[in-house]
Amino acid sequence: MDAGSATALGVAVVGVLGTLLSALLTQRAGERSRKREYERAEAAQERRAEAQETLACHIAFNTAVRQYLAALTDQIHELGRGGPDSVQQRLTEARDHHRDVYAEVQLRTSERITGLAGDLSRELGVLYGMVRRIDGGAPREGDSVAAARERLDALWRQLRHVRREMRTETHEPQIP
Repeated sequence: MDAGSATALGVAVVGVLGTLLSALLTQRAGERSRKREYERAEAAQERRAEAQETLACHIAFNTAVRQYLAALTDQIHELGRGGPDSVQQRLTEARDHHRDVYAEVQLRTSERITGLAGDLSRELGVLYGMVRRIDGGAPREGDSVAAARERLDALWRQLRHVRREMRTETHEPQIP
């Protein structure tokens, strides 16, 4: 075999190997690209699912607080009238439901929303205590039906503020 034939054979072998390696490298690059795209799509799906869960949590909290406030409103209207036990039962159920939903808020929402929800929940508890003391005939200084109504109005305003903040958080763009 002369040098020209050996060179031609070497060039042919290198050409074939280059062609095979090129196809292999192209295939591997495509696989990596598809894997990255799949991971991006999966992460986006997880963010959407998390946003849906947060929204559901916000909705449940808003609903529970509204029910609690409505039950407090009914109880305040019944103070001094000796209203039916069903009003007190409804208040107790609304308070218990609120407590359960608030526990979920503490785990699923941002620190900012958790703080706002906590402030609202504490104020609900203060009003609940006032209403129960008045209803039980053992009010503290400052406890009155008029004071309870003022606190109730303030709580409705506070709920509107919390709701606006929840909407803001739910609609903020998610950073990947």
